[in-house]
Amino acid sequence: MNRIVREHYPVEKLPDDLRESVADKERVRVVLETEAPEGAPPSGDSGAGHFSRWQHLRRDHFDTPQDIVDHIRALRDEWDRR
Repeated sequence: MNRIVREHYPVEKLPDDLRESVADKERVRVVLETEAPEGAPPSGDSGAGHFSRWQHLRRDHFDTPQDIVDHIRALRDEWDRR
């Protein structure tokens, strides 16, 4: 999701319908966020977990839980040999 934030934004620059809501103020904080298309997963949550955005940084790719177990055992064995 894209977000634009403007601090201390002059009320007189707001559209009329928004200006009516804050007529007693001189400046406001404006936050604009883009909407996701209908049916799209919420931004930042592709269903692959919280850290999916950093997937490209991973050295190893595991297809199954057993792949993870095998990798951890190999690391443990490597450390045992040291």
